[in-house]
Amino acid sequence: MTNKVIVFGSINMDLVVKTPRLPIPGETLLGHDFFTAPGGKGANQAVAMAKLGIPTYMVGRVGKDAEGNSLLASLQTYGVSTDYVLTDTEAHSGVAIIAVEDSGQNNIIVVPGANRRVNTEDVERLSNIFDNAAALLLQLEIPLSAVILAAKAARNAGISVILDPAPAQKDIPDEIYPLVDIITPNEIEAAQLVGFPVNNPETALEAAAVLRQRGVKTAIVKLGALGVCCATEDESFFVPAFPVEAVDTTAAGDAFNGGLVAALTEGHSLRQAVVWGAAAGAIATTLPGAMPSMPSRDTFNQFLKDRQIL
Repeated sequence: MTNKVIVFGSINMDLVVKTPRLPIPGETLLGHDFFTAPGGKGANQAVAMAKLGIPTYMVGRVGKDAEGNSLLASLQTYGVSTDYVLTDTEAHSGVAIIAVEDSGQNNIIVVPGANRRVNTEDVERLSNIFDNAAALLLQLEIPLSAVILAAKAARNAGISVILDPAPAQKDIPDEIYPLVDIITPNEIEAAQLVGFPVNNPETALEAAAVLRQRGVKTAIVKLGALGVCCATEDESFFVPAFPVEAVDTTAAGDAFNGGLVAALTEGHSLRQAVVWGAAAGAIATTLPGAMPSMPSRDTFNQFLKDRQIL
């Protein structure tokens, strides 16, 4: 039986507006579509793995409101265990306001709500389900102090720690890096972390080397349509992106993490896992929304078969 994975992170309701292009500061644009969809980087990654058939547990918080009820129901529909998600009576559920232009590019404003109140109590709940866990996935849409405590707890339990350092932050303390087995920034996040532009495979590998020097075992830098760079103690390699017709890049990075961890949980090599991540991310860009765009296992397998990878 495949080991379970745990996601400790944010759960948001996404408010999505489609526009011909993204507005510049001070500009008002007319959009042409609006919808709501469950999201949050933590919840997205949980759904990404659950839809690929990996037993997945979500740990986090929602508000005691209609959005919170809807978010829990959505996670359960996709097969994610929500037994360890707390309903917080003192805060509203997190929301994300997302503008998506017709090319598929987006910008996002996150209002954390209950996610901001994640603390040591949630880490204790998390620690109760470490048995038979293969990996813990972390992001930065909950307080950094809770992320560090969770990483320490997982490391002490011998569980692999995967950190998606998003949203981008410059002031991540050095103590977190040695706790991380795999870090997966995109080019913007990588640049924030290392302090120089990251915009091609060469600079991505330089950034990965810096992150490894700080104590991370494996550094993976996602370059969107350019591909993915990966560096470990033993090797560095580049995986090109899968060409697709993108309609919405929202949560493509979350889909990548889902594919990556699904492959590793099933015993595949790191290189194959990066390919799986790139494939899952590519598929996610072809559909609107976050959770709805995550591929099912059948869709994912067919995508790889069509490209003679499976």
